[in-house]
Amino acid sequence: MTAFATYTVEKLAGLDAPEGRCFNQVGGLEVATTPQRLADLHRRHGWATARGVPAAVVDPAECARLHPLLDPGQLLGGLHTPTDGLASATRAVVALTARARARGAVFHGSTRVTGIAQAGGRVTGVRTDRGDIPADVVVCCAGFWGRELGRLAGMRVPLLPLAHQYARTGRVEELVGRNGPETEARLPILRHQDADLYFREHDDRIGIGSYAHRPMPVSLSELPETGGTTSESVQPSMLPFTEEDFAGPWEDSRELLPALRSTKVESGFNGVFSFTPDGGPLIGESADVAGFWIAEAVWVTHSAGVARAVAQLLVDGRSELDLHGCDVHRFDEVETTDPFVEETAQRNFVEIYDVLHPLEPRTSPRDLRTSPFHDRQRELGAFFLPAHGWERPHWYEANAALLPELPPDWRAPERDAWSGMFHSPVVAVEAWRTRTAAGLYDMTPLTRIEVAGPGACAFLDRLTTGPMDRSVGSVTYTLMLDDAGGIRSDLTVARLGDELFQVGANGNLDVDRLRRAAAGEPGVSVRDITGGTCCIGVWGPLARDLVQPLTGDDLSHDGLKFFRARSAHIAGIPVTVMRLSYVGELGWEIYTGAEYGRKLWDVLFDAGRPLGAVAAGRAAFNSLRLEKGYRSWGTDMTSEHDPYQAGLGFAVRSKETAFVGRDALAGVGDDTVTRRLTCLTVDDGCSVVLGQEPVLVDGEPAGYVTSAAFAHTLGFPVAYAWLPAGLPVGSPVGIRWFDRTIAATVAAEPLLDPGMTRIRR
Repeated sequence: MTAFATYTVEKLAGLDAPEGRCFNQVGGLEVATTPQRLADLHRRHGWATARGVPAAVVDPAECARLHPLLDPGQLLGGLHTPTDGLASATRAVVALTARARARGAVFHGSTRVTGIAQAGGRVTGVRTDRGDIPADVVVCCAGFWGRELGRLAGMRVPLLPLAHQYARTGRVEELVGRNGPETEARLPILRHQDADLYFREHDDRIGIGSYAHRPMPVSLSELPETGGTTSESVQPSMLPFTEEDFAGPWEDSRELLPALRSTKVESGFNGVFSFTPDGGPLIGESADVAGFWIAEAVWVTHSAGVARAVAQLLVDGRSELDLHGCDVHRFDEVETTDPFVEETAQRNFVEIYDVLHPLEPRTSPRDLRTSPFHDRQRELGAFFLPAHGWERPHWYEANAALLPELPPDWRAPERDAWSGMFHSPVVAVEAWRTRTAAGLYDMTPLTRIEVAGPGACAFLDRLTTGPMDRSVGSVTYTLMLDDAGGIRSDLTVARLGDELFQVGANGNLDVDRLRRAAAGEPGVSVRDITGGTCCIGVWGPLARDLVQPLTGDDLSHDGLKFFRARSAHIAGIPVTVMRLSYVGELGWEIYTGAEYGRKLWDVLFDAGRPLGAVAAGRAAFNSLRLEKGYRSWGTDMTSEHDPYQAGLGFAVRSKETAFVGRDALAGVGDDTVTRRLTCLTVDDGCSVVLGQEPVLVDGEPAGYVTSAAFAHTLGFPVAYAWLPAGLPVGSPVGIRWFDRTIAATVAAEPLLDPGMTRIRR
């Protein structure tokens, strides 16, 4: 999103329109009136630093110098971003339209879209009240109308139109004479997020935007008709101003800006914005109608950046920026339903300026998707954090009873308030028992895809970096790349039959990609089987002691080697057992049908009690996987990174055989990369960062943290970060954490068990 905004600034700043400039770079100033907000501004300063955006946290006096209408006595500080500014969207449209027309584009103004023509699963044009326009590519950039236009194409667009208040004051004496006819603003955009407000100049008046009101969903059928005529004050997206909703924000405005006490609200309207379930844009092609694309829920801030990304998708087949956080297909089906979208979008409106922790769970809707053993997890006091509707245990309070037994060298130092939020000392117990006995992990939310048919092997062989034509029972860790060699996903592919494969994937994006690739492919079917199955990971040095007595199938090291799978029965329950481990310990992922899930949990849990096994959650899982250096797609690497940069070159087979992305990797290897996913250890032994923080080399920003955790087995925090490839092991670096720098050191990886002896017992 920062890259989108940066490009938009560059684009608009380089445009000229007959009426004047399209971008007024007055800067931006976010102010803090609470200690929590000031701390958050330091965190946001870190994000800006990590992405090359100039910014500085300044004191109240400097805030008042930058914006003289402020009362510095109300402030604790502010974040100043000098490259921020005010876009003139209408001027930009005029300038861009002129450029496009000069290159042959044709515009049909005041034309109502009535339908999306399609045939044979492809878009064929746009139907309008002035006739049909043939097209083999249609990009719907209709803002909050996008949901309705998507329905015309049979595509569900998960956004909700919501009203947002904007008011203008009468004349402010302190502003009289400051601005001229071509410059209606000189002061920075002011954001008072503690009160959900922002401010900008309009000549000698102040415009005030407010999110400090009840969510107001908008029915598109109730929008005013304009007869195709619009102006600054007449637009379908401008609804009547509800004065009663602005009473509190107006008082907050006059407290922050005392100059407003001598004026009043002169005009206002409720404008319509698009909100989505996670607050991000919606970019992508319909899964059912080829050639129908959307770019919706895009604000002016990110407009040109999104436009460039969509253009690159259409022309090059990929965007230079990874778009997985914007792809419309990132949502599972339940997240696109009207009830879910309406509730979550309204919550995002309410929380738009809130200080939110990275792990902050939504309070509703909850319990949409649960594993078959969810009731057992609740009985154990599971603390759940939702993801894509799934309830995922983060830790279990029942394990707190084991805290007195926790050995001293496994006890972690007390965390600071921010990193300690949504954390529990119980996590150390779960990590300890997994490393010394066994842990049971709910892996049900892992997306599982069945790829079957006589063409399945060749299909997967072409799409992935690993060889698929292996014996039945083989399991392969592999990558899906794009044509430029970027990592689109990492997968675990198990060959369960001559024509049957189970793919462990990273979410609905992978389901969408495989389905698209299989369209028209003879002898290949792709099916998401996640909902009808479940999975328990049983890992630890005593895992075999736990599971083997429950089955007549041979689970010895020779009976089922590492990265092999087989059908078996555990306590009479039909299962598929895969000898994999994402925590670096002996064990298996055990799959079964959802109808057997609760029984499987009970059998395994009861058998594990005498051995000291415990149910363990995602927090311990994350700690253990980082000790082993295992990557998480979407967090540690994306399509912006190739396998060698990400330390995954081992997953790329010989480049003599064809696979998607092979040609782009020609000449690329571990010794050619200029940046690398790098393991860091934290020098003070106690500071735990959370991700996205800038990493400094010789005091200068050089990269950013991806994943981090306290490594309970090792007794110190670890982090992974994207950094220059030339940094030798032992190099000192700094991680910017709020308003301080944490010393860290480049380390060789994996930190734990580099010989892989624990996992191959």
